[in-house]
Amino acid sequence: MTTNSETTAAQSTRLALAFIFITAMLDSIGLGIIIPVWPKLIAEVAHENITGAAWWGQWIGFVYAGMQFLCAPFIGNLSDRFGRRPVLIASLLALAVDYTIMGFAPTLLWLFIGRFLSGIAGASYPTIGAYIADVTPPEKRASGFGVMGAAFSIGFILGPAMGGILGEYGARMPFFAAAALSFANALFGLFVLKESLAKENRRAFEWWRANPVGALHAMRRFPLIVGLIAVIVLMRLAHDANPVLFTYYVMLKFHWSTATVGWAMATVGAALGVVYMFLIRIVIPKIGETNSVYLGLLGGALAFAGYAFAPNTAAMFVFVGAYAVFGFAGPALNAIMSKLVGPKEQGELQGALACVGSLTSVAAPIVLTQIFFYFTKPATPVYFPGAGYFAASVFLVMAALVFTRLRAARPVAAAPEPAE
Repeated sequence: MTTNSETTAAQSTRLALAFIFITAMLDSIGLGIIIPVWPKLIAEVAHENITGAAWWGQWIGFVYAGMQFLCAPFIGNLSDRFGRRPVLIASLLALAVDYTIMGFAPTLLWLFIGRFLSGIAGASYPTIGAYIADVTPPEKRASGFGVMGAAFSIGFILGPAMGGILGEYGARMPFFAAAALSFANALFGLFVLKESLAKENRRAFEWWRANPVGALHAMRRFPLIVGLIAVIVLMRLAHDANPVLFTYYVMLKFHWSTATVGWAMATVGAALGVVYMFLIRIVIPKIGETNSVYLGLLGGALAFAGYAFAPNTAAMFVFVGAYAVFGFAGPALNAIMSKLVGPKEQGELQGALACVGSLTSVAAPIVLTQIFFYFTKPATPVYFPGAGYFAASVFLVMAALVFTRLRAARPVAAAPEPAE
């Protein structure tokens, strides 16, 4: 029989997840709204064509990912010390400033500056993950992370669609809209978002743990997490193919307009939204978190291979929808890892995972864009615009093989030793 205290706790959890859902959704709209116009803005300020814009885009992406790599552990540890709410609000205000800078950017240098600041502010994503771990019990954590995924998916339904429409009025218009949304999101957090980390679960801020080297070293206390890092790296290499390549690829191969790109990204968001909001809470309890990881990895591999060889726009939209199956892997894997640490280390864990993901994303724009550039340049021996997506498919197959090896070895997560 359910007691009053259990009912109150459940209601409190649902309310907290609703708050973080709206916060993540508005933040995702702000990010997604610039995707359809990003290549055109780079081409405009650099005086390049789409292929040339892709070359500059890899280095701008390198700066963005590099700052996330450096700052994610620092921000994750700050949230373990001072709470999740102030970290989120400060990051959103910084994003508003960043989008404004890029909206007015007269040269490539200002775009680099804008993405530099965006990388710092965007390092707050681990805090959102830690917030969810704070308010959900271990057995429901995969569904909780699915809520975050659903928020991002809905944001990517609305964001790119808005960006595609606004982009018809100029490549800079979506950046000003993104700045306004980020500022509104910060106000929402200031007046509505409740703190999730109880004072008794906070810990002292330690500089040795608040940097990439220290954060990854601290994770050595959790052997299974260390083993799963290789899976995370391969997943992120594949995942980053969409933000790095999608717009360049479809504009070059299918001659899509910014509006079509926006609708395609909205389709991705809608399909992922169905997975995150409805299917995760049905499928994961039935097949388990391990099988859900396999489902996501192999489904994503099939979708990326479909991207690579899609003969026309209609086929591309079919595989865009199929890509949503990849959405099972992240929440299931995150739930597995979050159960291996205590409440005082959730921010540190999410910061370390973001650090690993960001380090991968430092390399991904360069690797994937160079593949795209090599197979589309005039002197290429083999013209294959989908080569980058084929590589992403291979990465996910490799991730599934590594995950299988970890399961076969059946490593036992040793109890963490006290931090010195």
